[in-house]
Amino acid sequence: MSSFAFIARLALAWFALLGLSVAFFEGGLGVGLPTLVFLAFNVFMVFVIVNAIAHVRRVRLIADRVDRAALANRHRRQIEMPLDADEAFDLLEESVRELPGVEEVESARGSLQLRAKLKRIDPYRASHFEGERRRRRPIRNQITATVTPGDAIASVTVICEPEAGAWSDWFRVDHGTNLENAEAITRALTRRVAERRRNERKAVRETATEKELAVARLSLLHAQVEPHFLYNTLASAQHLARTNPPLADEMLGNLITYLRRSLPRTDDAPSTLGDELERVRAYLDIMRLRMGTRLATQIEVPERLLSVPFPTMMLQTLAENSIKHGLEPRTSGGTVWILASGQGDKVSVTVADDGMGFGEQRDGNGGIGLQNVRERLKLAYGDAASFSIGANFPSGVAATIVVPAAMPEKP
Repeated sequence: MSSFAFIARLALAWFALLGLSVAFFEGGLGVGLPTLVFLAFNVFMVFVIVNAIAHVRRVRLIADRVDRAALANRHRRQIEMPLDADEAFDLLEESVRELPGVEEVESARGSLQLRAKLKRIDPYRASHFEGERRRRRPIRNQITATVTPGDAIASVTVICEPEAGAWSDWFRVDHGTNLENAEAITRALTRRVAERRRNERKAVRETATEKELAVARLSLLHAQVEPHFLYNTLASAQHLARTNPPLADEMLGNLITYLRRSLPRTDDAPSTLGDELERVRAYLDIMRLRMGTRLATQIEVPERLLSVPFPTMMLQTLAENSIKHGLEPRTSGGTVWILASGQGDKVSVTVADDGMGFGEQRDGNGGIGLQNVRERLKLAYGDAASFSIGANFPSGVAATIVVPAAMPEKP
């Protein structure tokens, strides 16, 4: 019904105009209307109706509907944006400047107004813009946009219309070009707002990740030198200095190596498996001097893997867990194994013991130290690294860390 009314309105407007012209012609000259002019009148009216039908069809293709608002040559859009007025104005200006055929853009940031002129695209001719083949200056459309500030929200009003006066709506159609402009601006603003929201969510996630990394680094710094271990080692060295000076000297040398490797790094360079292994050797040597024959160690790490990047203190944490929870509570003690192997682009490092195993106070999730290992691996490598812990045979626990042979690049 809307399409019929639109076509009828356009036809009646031209019929009335031509009828007045004919009446003036007949009254002024006092002669009848020639047959040729009458035929031309009818042909022109057919052209007007066909042009109106083409306009209705194109509007239906663009908007997927035909109603009074869609058929108008002028189009008004009210777009609510969850931004402040200045940000909304910036996005509006970017969207308008990217429209095809834009020739003039006048931007008044102080009053939050924008005007633009753009050549009208001809969807049915070989020339790109309507009127370009017939005249030096093509037919143009115009855009008027205003941003109204609000409370944490901006309202954007966009009006797309022909450059001609308002009267032209009664006699000419734009073949949906202003509707295309209105839809294009709406899509562009929606896309830009969505892109801004994605960037904000990404920034929030990155900030949360950085915060977690900072907390993990702080926890690592506090855990690097356990006070009780340091006190016990110094007390043992003091005792050995009186009873067995050579062993005291050996223990102090291992403690120096351990402390040197435990100092926080001043740069962001990752540690290596060789660095971590040197610290663990010093730790195990100290514990062997303290525990005597109750502690045995076996380390099998290929030399080619010593330069592989490896997270700081993770190997130390696993070795401490093996002794503290597995071997020290056991009267006969036991053995700690550190084994490493390369598997393609992955490196697997296992710390195992034949101690108490998973008792009533321990489970497969481990304690705070093991939870810290899981979280730090996740933050540093994502899904490229893994950590597993399980029972060793015939007794004890085996924990395995698998990391890439090279550190992943930061985005």
